[in-house]
Amino acid sequence: MGITIRLERAADYRETEELTRDAFWDVYKPGCDEHFILHRLRASPAFVPELALVACEDERIAGSIVYSLAKVVDGKGAAIEALCLGPVSVAPGERKKGIGSQLINESLAKAEDLGHRGVFLFGNPAYYGRFGFLDAKTYGVTTSSGENFDAFMGLELYRDSLKGVSGKLVCDSAFEVDKEALELYDKSFPPREKHKTDSQIFKE
Repeated sequence: MGITIRLERAADYRETEELTRDAFWDVYKPGCDEHFILHRLRASPAFVPELALVACEDERIAGSIVYSLAKVVDGKGAAIEALCLGPVSVAPGERKKGIGSQLINESLAKAEDLGHRGVFLFGNPAYYGRFGFLDAKTYGVTTSSGENFDAFMGLELYRDSLKGVSGKLVCDSAFEVDKEALELYDKSFPPREKHKTDSQIFKE
């Protein structure tokens, strides 16, 4: 049986948070915080439930993707709405099956149908470049702190949809992780040892 994509349900929340924890554990830093971000996003008015999708294989969730509302604020304080993609997760044992690609392609199509203008994310340029994402500076957009780097990318959802847009991307506060709150939340999951690896971007 193949992969099917459907809207996430409230009954899926814990399972997708466990999946996200497994998918990101020790990848970018010892442990991870993506599952906590996902948990917090769902309680935020910025969360976009119409774009929260899961990939199922034989009724078991193998991947998930969510979006939240963000805004690009120019130097005069004027803002336009945009989307922030992530976290997007695929179960470690289900990779290399195209699940992430299916989730991204279907959700981007839905986002365009819903009338959204553009999407921004922080991720691997070699991977997200396949879907048309470009360095965010292409669109005149920086991070909230005024930075640009390869992993900060954007995508127009239709031709020239971000034309004339410039400024700083302001994402939801759910992405600002309090370490103590994360550690408390993580205690609701099975204990897991954290490891430092040479490939991690952030060290703790």
